[in-house]
Amino acid sequence: MTLSSTPTERVTLNMGPQHPSTHGVLRLELELEGEVVVSCRPVIGYLHRGIEKMAESRTYPQILPYTDRLDYLSSSSNNMAYVQAVEKLLGLEVPERAKYLRVISLELNRIASHLVFLATYGNDVGATTVFLYGMREREMIMDLFTMWAGARLTQSWIRIGGVGADIPDGFVEMAKEFCRILPARLDEYDRLLTGNRIFRVRTEGVGILPPDLGVNYGASGPTLRGSGVAFDVRRAEPYEVYQDLDFEVITQPTCDCMGRYQVRMQEMRQSVRIIEQCLQRLPEGEVRAKVPRVIRPPKGEAYGRVESPRGDFGCYVVSDGSPRPARVRFRAPSFYHLSVLPLMMRGWKVGDAIAILGSIDIVLGEVDR
Repeated sequence: MTLSSTPTERVTLNMGPQHPSTHGVLRLELELEGEVVVSCRPVIGYLHRGIEKMAESRTYPQILPYTDRLDYLSSSSNNMAYVQAVEKLLGLEVPERAKYLRVISLELNRIASHLVFLATYGNDVGATTVFLYGMREREMIMDLFTMWAGARLTQSWIRIGGVGADIPDGFVEMAKEFCRILPARLDEYDRLLTGNRIFRVRTEGVGILPPDLGVNYGASGPTLRGSGVAFDVRRAEPYEVYQDLDFEVITQPTCDCMGRYQVRMQEMRQSVRIIEQCLQRLPEGEVRAKVPRVIRPPKGEAYGRVESPRGDFGCYVVSDGSPRPARVRFRAPSFYHLSVLPLMMRGWKVGDAIAILGSIDIVLGEVDR
């Protein structure tokens, strides 16, 4: 007996906005044929706070805490991009010690952010144990930040002209101990996830992002380097002391979820390498340049650019000569990654959609600015 093939009715499924699986207040409008994703439309705007507009009515130092709230998992990178732009407008030269301290902060923040990715991504694909493990190591970094800046998540520690204060006694020893412990813990994660048969089935060959497509859509960071493109702002346009440090730009040629995961895993090892070099070379001296009490940059415009844990994060500042900027604009990598997400989703199943979304590691705070 021959069975007639009946066309499958297409249905629309709203995934989100809720934090589990969509990593924040994101709504994915999925059009499905059975379980297969035919199209995907990311819907943003649920978290909009108007930070860029509010900056026009704040003085230059007052804007700094707002940058913490953009990508709240890597506030140091946000701070760095903003102060970099303001320092260019002012023509400020930052003390050498402050540059090294900034890099230590940036790389600790990179590891902390990647550990959140590791923890939540494991949870996305069903590996709940790794969530607890990732939080365990991240807590050590949070202790360092609390000791240093008095805050765990939104430090506002990088300031215009340098850093807020010098590191306290015992910080260097504590940071060295963390760098000693983490590589062995990363080996543990590798044994738990990378070689796990179920994890590999969920990630290998899933959510393909061809390198040319990634470049055309403005992707960056681990999302682009997971497609084999060796672009890293720390090497392309070095800032602070990155040009003097020895580290590798990690890439994977697989273009899939597994490749993006492996890039972040290996980047944590490179961050440890960078921190160890900075602690070893840390010079004596001042930690902040002399900055006017009322900051009035001359008329002009400047762009600050850093390699955040999510990719190429930028800040554009326009000065009209007053104590408040005429315009502030942020370039958020998560926004560009969401734009290419529909092409990565097409043809995969609903369960794969969660794995693909998790692999680009978005933070909605920097999308809904």
